[in-house]
Amino acid sequence: MEEVKKAIIPIAGLGTRFLPLSKVVPKELLPLVDVPMIHHIVEEVKHSGIREVIFVCKPERNKLVLDYFKRAPHLEKILKERKKENLLRELKKLDDLFGDISFTYVLQKRPLGDGHAVLQAANLIHDEPVACLFADDIIVSKTPALLQLLKVFKTCQKPVLALYGIAQERVSSYGIVGTDKIASRLHKIRKIVEKPQASAAPSNLAIVGKYILTPDVFDYLGKARLKGKKEIILAEVFEKMIGEGKLIYGYEVQGTWLECGTKLEWLKSHLYLSLQDSHYGPELKKFLKEARVL
Repeated sequence: MEEVKKAIIPIAGLGTRFLPLSKVVPKELLPLVDVPMIHHIVEEVKHSGIREVIFVCKPERNKLVLDYFKRAPHLEKILKERKKENLLRELKKLDDLFGDISFTYVLQKRPLGDGHAVLQAANLIHDEPVACLFADDIIVSKTPALLQLLKVFKTCQKPVLALYGIAQERVSSYGIVGTDKIASRLHKIRKIVEKPQASAAPSNLAIVGKYILTPDVFDYLGKARLKGKKEIILAEVFEKMIGEGKLIYGYEVQGTWLECGTKLEWLKSHLYLSLQDSHYGPELKKFLKEARVL
């Protein structure tokens, strides 16, 4: 049984949908409640039992995200001098949560697609399965979405893609799969169709940016050629593997899918999580009610 010990998190995208803010702030550092979205992803990785994280970064921004997860002795010293015990506790919570995670990074020097980004981590993946998560897909659930995929992988030892059922009128905005259902929530993927018209969609199951990848996925990525928009697309590599008889599974993850790929989706997710938050939620609801927004 192969065990998944590492997680790749690509964060090298241009973030053009978040301009002008993304000129200076990586979208992965935009807040969801009071922590950045990348915090939620790494927390999911930890609660799924993985302790090694590989970021795929842009050369000019690799330090920003990594700094969030490092200790800040100079800042701690200032807070101690000013007796800001509550703020020191906030930093300690962060250190306690992520202190046992090993962080490394590789660079994607040019934006050549999500498949190309994942491929940059190949030298750190030594013929072993690996998790892969994109920062703009958050699943709120009792059992972390990644852990749900890992439980499937433990049995099948094949690539596993996270799936989520969406409204039929939305399928034209997503990669949609055609499947043979095997068991409750578990599917064998027959084909992947990128942004189909609703009338031509093979199902309403969209691919979420969470995967378990096996070594043969990297073999295919290494042989892939830049096409169309001069990118290597992960979904196209999966489609080629399926076409050549490789087994790829999909699992309908349990939970609520919060997207952060556009400004509007991020604002909705930020609002949803803020209102659900045990600390901020009650006051926010009170404020909105008094302001006659709700």
